[in-house]
Amino acid sequence: MEHLKCIEAMDFMKDWKSWMQTLHSQIESAEKLGVSEETIKTIGVSVGNFLAEKVCPATKEEELLRDMWDVASPEERKTLATLIFKMAQQVTV
Repeated sequence: MEHLKCIEAMDFMKDWKSWMQTLHSQIESAEKLGVSEETIKTIGVSVGNFLAEKVCPATKEEELLRDMWDVASPEERKTLATLIFKMAQQVTV
């Protein structure tokens, strides 16, 4: 029944390294366009909300991230998004 409430994870989420590289490239592009770090964080929280609500976790790591997201306050969600972005910025493309 849980499966009916959420969509399957998209291909980019099944490979953490590729997903982080894609995220790195998107953040870099947004920064080049002059998007502020605060706006990027806000968008990250919106994406996190969508993923936590609509996407079925395909791995234990994704399930852990969803569970943390579910119990986090709005400020904690922004912190989680910031940490994920920092991880992405360390990825070499």
